Amino acid sequence: MEVNRGVETPLVNNNRKIKRLNTLDSYNGKLKLLEVLIWGFLIIYIIPFYLMFINSFKTRREIFADTTGLPSVFNISNYTDAAARMDFLHAFTNSIIITVFSVGLIVLFSSMAAWTLVRDESKKSKVIFYLFVSGMVVPFQAVMLPLIKWMSQISFGPFKMLGTHYGIIFMYIGFGAAMSVFLYHGFIKGIPKEVEEAAIIDGCSKWKTYTKVVLPLLKSTTVTVAVLNSIWIWNDFLLPFLTINGKINTIPLAMNNFFGAFSKQWELAMAALIMAVIPIIIFYFFVQKQIIAGIVQGSIK
Repeated sequence: MEVNRGVETPLVNNNRKIKRLNTLDSYNGKLKLLEVLIWGFLIIYIIPFYLMFINSFKTRREIFADTTGLPSVFNISNYTDAAARMDFLHAFTNSIIITVFSVGLIVLFSSMAAWTLVRDESKKSKVIFYLFVSGMVVPFQAVMLPLIKWMSQISFGPFKMLGTHYGIIFMYIGFGAAMSVFLYHGFIKGIPKEVEEAAIIDGCSKWKTYTKVVLPLLKSTTVTVAVLNSIWIWNDFLLPFLTINGKINTIPLAMNNFFGAFSKQWELAMAALIMAVIPIIIFYFFVQKQIIAGIVQGSIK
């Protein structure tokens, strides 16, 4: 007697349906748990911004009396007083100069270095790449004292490396190169060599191949590198504090004026923080899609 194994009994079908429903219920439960966790993390991240915003309109007495409540009167004068006290325009200009030039040069040098390391498949290139990657795990605090001592001894005629814009830009390029080369390296590995070979056949030099062919393909990764380094450099306090003087105050250094040894002007500090974070938040919202795309491409290719 032959048994038709292709025909399933109703009992088998019911068991399969039950298993599918159980799997679907388990999947929906995990999604709900993930949603709850995401909302929880969102609230945790929003709370500091909320406190910073509402306290920027309060008097100092109101801040200590009720930190989490809304202000009785929205005191706009905190912003004008903070801007005058920290010389906001001067600090903002210095921060813009340092951030823009540092990030621009990090993008240029890191993308060129990563492209060279990917296309040169020798052992020497691999060793250099691993040296770049190893730089990501070295904290600044471990090298800051030797670095400052060394930089104080370097000068090019009248041009000194400490207390100048170009000195701190030079140091930011060095510290920002490790992560940037790592991100670019991962993406460039996915670009076919034939694209560059076709450009060379058409008469492009190495520089033209890089600027006209390779660099445009790195748009999403470049945005990621630019934003990550911009946030870090814009908010950095320790390196400017150690390397530049009061004449070239950045915003984080200027905000230090609100915290004295015997009193702290929290109402002005909160207003200054709001003014400091607005430019970087606006920049991030304009390029957030490219950031996510760049991180994914740089990490999986």
